[in-house]
Amino acid sequence: MSRPALAWALYDWANSAFPTVVSTFVIAAYFATAVAPDPATGQAQWGWMQAAAAFAIAALSPVLGAVADAGGRRRAMLAASTVVLVLAVGGIWFARPQPSDVLWALACVGLATVAFEVGMVFYNAMLPQVAAPERIGRVSGLAWGLGYAGGLVCLVLCLVVLVRPDPAPFGLDREAAEHVRATALLTALWIAAFAWPVLLALPDPPGRRPSWGAAAREGLAEILAVLRGLPSRPSMLRFLVARLFYTDGLNTLFAFGAIYAAGVFGMGFEEILVFGIALNVTAGLGAAAFGLIEDRLGSKRTVLVALASLIALGAGLLVVQEKAAFWALALGLGVFIGPAQAASRALMARIAPEAEVTAHFGLFALSGRITGFLGPATLAAVTAATDSQRAGMATILLFLGLGAAILLGVREEREVVVRA
Repeated sequence: MSRPALAWALYDWANSAFPTVVSTFVIAAYFATAVAPDPATGQAQWGWMQAAAAFAIAALSPVLGAVADAGGRRRAMLAASTVVLVLAVGGIWFARPQPSDVLWALACVGLATVAFEVGMVFYNAMLPQVAAPERIGRVSGLAWGLGYAGGLVCLVLCLVVLVRPDPAPFGLDREAAEHVRATALLTALWIAAFAWPVLLALPDPPGRRPSWGAAAREGLAEILAVLRGLPSRPSMLRFLVARLFYTDGLNTLFAFGAIYAAGVFGMGFEEILVFGIALNVTAGLGAAAFGLIEDRLGSKRTVLVALASLIALGAGLLVVQEKAAFWALALGLGVFIGPAQAASRALMARIAPEAEVTAHFGLFALSGRITGFLGPATLAAVTAATDSQRAGMATILLFLGLGAAILLGVREEREVVVRA
C-alpha cells in the first residue's frame, strides 16, 4: 500500500472499535442488563434508539454527501464526524447502572451511531483518491480486514485490561460498573489515537471552495438531480436496490446470529463471546484475502461469489444438529461476510461518477439503512408463525438470494451522467 492508502485504511482500524465494543459486545449488554430497568425493556429501548438513528442516517447521509461534493470539504466533514463520534462514545462513561441514566446512555450511543455512519460516507468517498482503478478492490478489502482486526484488538484490551480483572484496575469501582463504563473511554481514545492520519494524508482535491451556505444550496440541488437521474441510470439504480436487499440479510444475520446460537445450540454468554470473536477473525481474514484477488476477479463477481457462499453455508447451518458442525460452518460463513461488504464499497467507488462520488456514497449508506426493518420483521413473523428459529433464520437466505439476483444485471463501469 502507498502511504496515503495506508493512512486511509488506518481509519478502518480506528473506528471499527465502535461497532465492536459499543454496538455489539460490551456496552449493548451493559445497557440491557445494568442501566435499563430490566433486560426486556432494555432490548426494546435499544431497538427504538437504533431505529431513530437509522432514520437520521438515512435522511442525513445523501444530503451531507452532496454538500461535501459541492463544497470540496470531505476532510473537514470527516473530521467533524469523528470528533462527534469520540465525544459521544466518551460520554457513555457517565451512564451509571441505574434507570435514571437510560436517556443519557441512549442519546450518547444514538449520536455516536449517526456520527459513525455519516463519517463513513466521507471516508468511503476518499477511496478513489487513494487507489488507482485497478487497485480499488485490493485497498478496500485490506482496509476492511484491518478494521475487523482493530475492533478485535480494542475489544480484547477492554476485556483483559478493564472488564475481567478483579479487583478492577486504576481504582475503578466495580459496584458502580466503572470497569465496564471505562471501556467506552478506552474506545474513544482508540478512535482518536488512530483516526487522525487520514486527515493529514488526504487533503481535499484542489478546486473552488464556496461558502458553507452556498455549498448547502448546491449540495441539495445535486442530490435532487442525482435522485431524478437514477431512473435513467439503470445499473446504478439496480446496484442500490440489490444492496438494499442483501444488506438487510447481512444485518439480520448479525442481529440474530447469537440468539440462534443460544436458542438452538444452547451456547452460554462466554461461548457466544468467543464465537463472536472467532467469527470476526474469519471475516477479517476473508476480507483481506479476497481484497488481494478482487481486482482480477472484479468487485461485482466478488460480491456474487460471497453471497452465493453465504447462502450455501447458511443453508447448511439451518439443518445441522451438532454444535461442532455449527461452529465449522459458521466460521466458514464468516470468511465471506467481509468480502461481501468490502467489495460492495469498491463496486460503488468504481461505478459512481467522479464528481458526485460522495453524494453516491450517501445513497450507498441510505440503501443500507432505509429498509433495515424488513429483515428482522420478516424473520420475526416467520418465527412466530412456525414456532421455529430455523424457519425464521431461513428468511435471511431469501434476502441474500434476491439481492444477488438483482445484482446480476449491474454493469461494472461508470455510467455517463447527462444533466438537462
